[in-house]
This record gives sequence, C-alpha cells and structure tokens, in this order.
Amino acid sequence: MFAPALSQPARETLNYSGLVEAVRNGEAQELLWDPDLRKVRVTLPDGRRSVVDVFSENPVLIQEAAAAGVPLTIQDSSQQRALMGLMGNLLLVVLILAGLGFLLRRSAKAANRALGFGRSKPRLRAENDIRICFEDVAGINEAKDELQEVVAFLKQPDRFTSIGARIPRGVLLVGPPGTGKTLLARAVAGEAGVEFFSISASEFVELFVGVGASRVRDMFRQAKQQAPCIVFIDEIDAVGRQRGAGIGGGNDEREQTLNQLLTEMDGFEDNSGVILLAATNRPDVLDTALLRPGRFDRRVLVDLPDRRGREAILNVHARTRPISPEVDLAAWARRTPGFSGADLANLLNEAAIVTARAQKQCIEDSHIMDALERVTMGLPAAPLQDSAKKRLIAYHEVGHALVATLLDQADDLDKVTLLPRSGGVGGFARLTPDEELVDPGLVTRARLQARMAVGMGGRAAELVVFGKQEITQGASSDIETVTAMAREMVTRYGFSSLGPVAWEGNQAEVFIGRDWLQQRPTYSKDTAKALDEEVQKLAKQALATACTLLSGHRPLLDELTDALIEQETISGDQFRAVVDRYQGTTVPVRDSVSQDVLTSSPP
Repeated sequence: MFAPALSQPARETLNYSGLVEAVRNGEAQELLWDPDLRKVRVTLPDGRRSVVDVFSENPVLIQEAAAAGVPLTIQDSSQQRALMGLMGNLLLVVLILAGLGFLLRRSAKAANRALGFGRSKPRLRAENDIRICFEDVAGINEAKDELQEVVAFLKQPDRFTSIGARIPRGVLLVGPPGTGKTLLARAVAGEAGVEFFSISASEFVELFVGVGASRVRDMFRQAKQQAPCIVFIDEIDAVGRQRGAGIGGGNDEREQTLNQLLTEMDGFEDNSGVILLAATNRPDVLDTALLRPGRFDRRVLVDLPDRRGREAILNVHARTRPISPEVDLAAWARRTPGFSGADLANLLNEAAIVTARAQKQCIEDSHIMDALERVTMGLPAAPLQDSAKKRLIAYHEVGHALVATLLDQADDLDKVTLLPRSGGVGGFARLTPDEELVDPGLVTRARLQARMAVGMGGRAAELVVFGKQEITQGASSDIETVTAMAREMVTRYGFSSLGPVAWEGNQAEVFIGRDWLQQRPTYSKDTAKALDEEVQKLAKQALATACTLLSGHRPLLDELTDALIEQETISGDQFRAVVDRYQGTTVPVRDSVSQDVLTSSPP
C-alpha cells in the first residue's frame, strides 16, 4: 500500500546473492530500491521482475550497479506512508464521532419518549371528517332521543344557559358489547358539527407512576383548546373501577388516573364546552364518585334491539348490499332474538360472502340461513354415515321439536335438522321465542316450565324409544341448561314451595376484590339441601312432562323421525303440518314408558 511499485507481485523470485550476481553479469536492466522497505525490484532482460529483500544500507549493491552500469533508482516512501497514516487516523476519528452521534441521537429519542409518556394522544377527527349522523344509527331510538339533547346543547348553548340550565358534563353509554355505543358517540359529533376526540381508557395507564394522571390533564387541555368539542373514552371501566377494590387494597397508578379524571370533570377549573362521552359494558364496577351528578349527569342505556329495532338495523346494512326482493328482513328480525347490531351486521356480511362463494348476484333467503347457522352453530361438518347413530340423533332432535310443538307455552319451532356442525352439534332444533309475549324480565312460570320440558325432550325421547339402559350423554348440555333454569326459578324468582325468597343475589360477572371475598352463602345447610331438592323436583317434572307427551304420541314421534332421517331437514311449518294430522290421537302412557321413568332419575 505504501510502495505501489514494490507491492506488485513478482514473476521471478531471487535471493540476495542471485541479485548481486545478476547485476555483476549485466543481466539486470533496472533496479528500484526502497531503503525504508528494504526491498529491491530488479527487471531482467526478458522482462521478468523480481523483488528481493536487502539491508537498508547496502554499499555492495550500489558499487556493483555502478560498475556494471545498471540504472539504480532509490525510492523514498516515508512521505507517502506518513500521508496514508494521517488519512487512517482521520478516518478513525470520523468513525468515532459518527458512533458518538448515533448514541446521542438514540439517547435523545429515549429522552423524548420518556418526556412524552405524560402526553395524551387522543385521535382528533375534524368536523368535516365525521360523516355519520343519527340516520345511520338504527334500532336504539330511545338512546338517540336522549343524545339529541346533547346535540342541542352543543349547537344552541344559549338557549339553555339563558334560563339557568347547566350543560351536562358527561354522558355514560351503558350496554352489552356490539350494541352501537361507539357509533352513537360518533353520530353525536357528526350531528353537532364539533371536534371529536376519541381515546381508549387503557391508553391512560402505563408502567410508570403518574403517567396516567398526566395524560388525563393533557387530554383535557387539548380539548379546552378545541371547545366546544366531544371527548369519547371507550371502555372507561379500564380506568374507572372502584378504588380500594383490589385484593390487599392500596393505591396504584389506575387510582391516581381516576382521581385526576374526577378532578378534571368537576374540579375548580372550568371546562365548559367540553362534553365527555364514555362507554362501558360493566357499569357495576365503576366508582360511585364517577357516576354522581356533575360528572356523568346522564346514563343512557344502549340495550339489545327488539324485533322492530333489528329490522331497522337490517335495513340499514342492506342499503349497501344487493338483497333479493323476495327476502323478508322482518322475518329475519323475528328469527334473530338476542342479536346485537354488530351481530346483525356480521350476519349480512357472512350472507354476502356465501352469495359470492355461490357465484350469485343477489343475497337470497338460503344464503342468510346458511350465514345464520354459521355464526350460531359453526361450519357444516361431514354428514353422519352410521345409520344407528343417525337414528339416535334424529329421535333426540325430534323429541325437542315435538315437545315444543305440543306445548302451548313453548317457543315456536323454526326448523329441525340432522346436518352436523363444527361446533360439536350433531343436529339441532331451532326455536324462536315470541317477543310480544316474552318481554325482558316478564317471563311467566308456565313458559319457563315449558322451556325446561323442551330442554328435556331429547333425553325423554331416548328414554321412551331406547329405555333407561340405552340413554346417552348427548343430553348433557340440555341438562345443564335445564338445571341452571331450575336453580334460578328456585333461588331468584321464588317459584318453589320455599316461598318468595331470593336465596342468591344477582349472578352477574364477579368483580374481584369486591365480590370474590363476599361469595358466602347466606342460608343454612338445611336450606341448601331444601334448595337442591326443589331444583331436582323441577328438573324431574320437566323430564316427566316430556316423557308423557312423547309416549302419548309415539306413532307421531316415529313418523317424524323417519321423515327427518330421509329429508335431513324439516321446516317448522312442515313439522306442524304433520303434527296437526295426529291431533287427538294418543296412546296410553303406560304402554310406552313405565311409571318409574316419570318419577325417578335414570341411573
């Protein structure tokens, strides 16, 4: 590197004696000597070159070259090496400086992140960015009516303040998941035409103490700068849980965040023009200070939609999808009790996927039915091939369907099928309750007993047809459902001989720290035994009712089972048409099932 002329590879290798001999005999044409490197490059007559190591001081070589008249050039490479050494040192300094700069930049970023922990990062949507209004929200008219006053407060505050009315500081949206709480908040912002901040409550709390409180302060500071505006906190129960409810008590970062939120909502500083909307599906765990007037002045229930609400939601989602004119969305609203707005949106989306998979242009009833069974029962599984197992399952499902059809207080039969599903269902009988008769919380005792008898219809069919020794575990989930229903009738509803006493409280989700340590029975062991006996009595009565009905209609049971095995699916109308032909035709109970089956539990 320091002597390019001497660093080139040599074609011929000579030693020092050979070099001196070649110079003395005139065989060397040119010599190039670098005393610092102690090397001599010799060029021979045929063009070959060779590099020979020599001493730094070599008078013999100089004398021989002078005597033979061979050109001798002495090359000084010390300056070149000094320059290259300087360049190497400069390069090293540059690398060190670059490394220090990289480390400083990383440290600065880390410092910025540390300083930014206390900053809130709510997502701000400008007025023009929100295109959702109340027309896009269906099925929850009561909640919309309640929130329309909030819009009026934001649009015309003087109309209320002039007569001494105070603008509500907070509105809490309460309801099950998927009912449209977030959609309602966005619709309020879209109708009011104001800025809309949205943030999840879990984003407040971090590992470091004090970060959550700092973020709450920063969020309200940003909101006040944009007032009038709406701040929406989703899942506020993540930060608004009751203080001191943790096992062991104490204070933590979440409680400090909650304290700061309480101060910002109703403290010494004025935050007029900022309306706080929050959503939760666990209002029972929220701190009482958060729910008092002056903070969350209003609590709006966003519950599951009723039949008319579901129809309105289906109509909203059907706007963007090609629905066949033959599809009756009102009928599908009746078939989907308990569905939330999100469930109904997913139902039509799955129906659209099924339609595309079938290479059709319009969504038809069959596509919606397929989608409904997919979201409730799972994907279709391979059909049953074992004829004995198929007949057993057919009797089981027809037992449910027949008991439901024969009992006046039971829910309406929609369909019964043998087609298995991936959810472990070998077949099923779908029932649709009449919502006009079954309002939430207003179910009669007779209807509950009818539902229990329908639940025991599968086990009763196995007993009637195959006997006590041939029953299977296929009714296990049915028995669990019937047992839970019977226990609620005894311990909560007072439907037993023990009287109208609530032996157990609300079986809602347990809030650890508040409820877990309080889960102690409030009655004696004798009462617990009596409660268990009443539950067993109700369950046995349900089984006896189902056995009586099926044994009294054994020919009808056999015919419907054969039809189900042949067709695999029977609609509710077809099923009822067969039952109507048999009305008034019964057989004695003792000819089909012994009395001990009706009065005792099978082994």
